[in-house]
Amino acid sequence: MIEKLVGEFKRVFNYEGKVEAFFSPGRVNLIGEHTDYNGGFVFPCALDFGTYGIAVKRDDNRFRMYSLNFVDEGIKEFTLDELINKKEDNWANYPKGVIKTFIDAGYKIDSGFDILINGTIPNGAGLSSSASLELLISVVLKDFFKLDIDMVEMVKLSQKAENQFIGVNCGIMDQFAIGMGKKDNAILLDCNSLNYQYAPISLNGASVVIANTNKKRGLADSKYNERRASCEAAVKVLNENGIDIKYLGELSVDRFNEVKHFITDEEQLKRATHAVTENARTVEAVQKLKSGDITSFGKLMNASHISLRDDYEVTGFELDSLVEAAWEAEGVIGARMTGAGFGGCTVSIVKDENIDNFIKSVGEKYTAKTGLVADFYVAKIGDGSRKLGEF
Repeated sequence: MIEKLVGEFKRVFNYEGKVEAFFSPGRVNLIGEHTDYNGGFVFPCALDFGTYGIAVKRDDNRFRMYSLNFVDEGIKEFTLDELINKKEDNWANYPKGVIKTFIDAGYKIDSGFDILINGTIPNGAGLSSSASLELLISVVLKDFFKLDIDMVEMVKLSQKAENQFIGVNCGIMDQFAIGMGKKDNAILLDCNSLNYQYAPISLNGASVVIANTNKKRGLADSKYNERRASCEAAVKVLNENGIDIKYLGELSVDRFNEVKHFITDEEQLKRATHAVTENARTVEAVQKLKSGDITSFGKLMNASHISLRDDYEVTGFELDSLVEAAWEAEGVIGARMTGAGFGGCTVSIVKDENIDNFIKSVGEKYTAKTGLVADFYVAKIGDGSRKLGEF
């Protein structure tokens, strides 16, 4: 794979010398959805597929970027003086935003680079292709400009680029899971404090299977920001009634039940109910996993999907069809939507001996119901964003 990408880089940029190779994974969230911007817990892991970058530092202030995922768009060019979001630059706005955010934070980036990018995450699948690209660029910047910066700070700056430069009000989970990923571990992350702990994923003869609905969705123009605004409005109402919290994630389920009568707007109440109960489910799920109780972990995944469907209303026909087919399949321990919703992917835990039949039966049922063809990936949990070496 790397040799082929190096060859492509040299062809596209007409270059003959040493190049640097970098990799940044995708991520899947096992449980804890739409809790990150509500100051709660999430439980994601990095995947062993993601975004590759082959790059060479330049002597001038020009950046040239080429993506094998958007070959028709050719090379995107800009300079250090042109770090503005332009619609026609499409995917290249993500790297541009990261570069600008690093400079704004005081890091010295005084020249450009050429980079060839190849993403193996399906675009729009909800496995965080955008955050993967952001962390890839962060790792390149750290390496090329010898920046004194740790991964958590790179994660924060990548999130800031997406929030402020791209205009998507995402929480920190995607960037954190991608930057801080660890092989064979998921991360229990408190999105409020950024305290985190690694939890080994031992599924005792079962595997994580990701299924892509192949329903395209755009995060920036989805209902994502509306959901976030509803949760913030619920917090405001609680604050006005003497409940002093910054995020819904600070409330236990019991405490929420005592105070939820203050939230009179039905939509806000449903959104807040999901945020609080999902947070509690996530903490419980990690405890079950640590004690080897995979069955209970699976049941909590199922409950998570139901809450996302009924209270948060972010699933939709395709995701529900895929999850319901998974629930009916033999050997399934748990299944739910993962990511922002409105399309994208499901994540299931399936007994290894049933995986082939699971893919066949779920795929057939999904196509019969929706007319779409799902893609399936048996996920391996990998390390976070990193440099691969010189080639």
